[in-house]
Amino acid sequence: MPTSLCGTWDMISNVNFEGYMSALGISVSLRKIALRLKLRKVIEQQGDQYIIKTLSTFKNYTISFKIGQEFEEFTKGLDNRHMKSTATWQGNKLLCEQTGEKKNRSWIHWVEGDKLHLELYCEGEVCKQVYRKNVNE
Repeated sequence: MPTSLCGTWDMISNVNFEGYMSALGISVSLRKIALRLKLRKVIEQQGDQYIIKTLSTFKNYTISFKIGQEFEEFTKGLDNRHMKSTATWQGNKLLCEQTGEKKNRSWIHWVEGDKLHLELYCEGEVCKQVYRKNVNE
């Protein structure tokens, strides 16, 4: 059984977020705003359904999916793209492959100790984010 990703997680590091956003085609002005944000992730599991919320003072984004089932994703308010996504477990890592306008786009979540790791991939750019579990949960 994979490690549970469920919980509330607060960002503690964000490496190459600008490069990743640039690969997505996000405007310079939006990138400047996004780089100042401290993101919070809320990950829930309801039966075989996963819900991942990315929260900030600027914009919020929520996806909901079942492992192994392709789903339609629209990144409204982020890079505003439609794509088909599929999440699968690879050992203790939750991998989501995203097919659409951008090549080699995906993300991976995994937990080590009290930290949630997230790597975001797009057209050769890699953003590495680390979150710490919120103890006030």
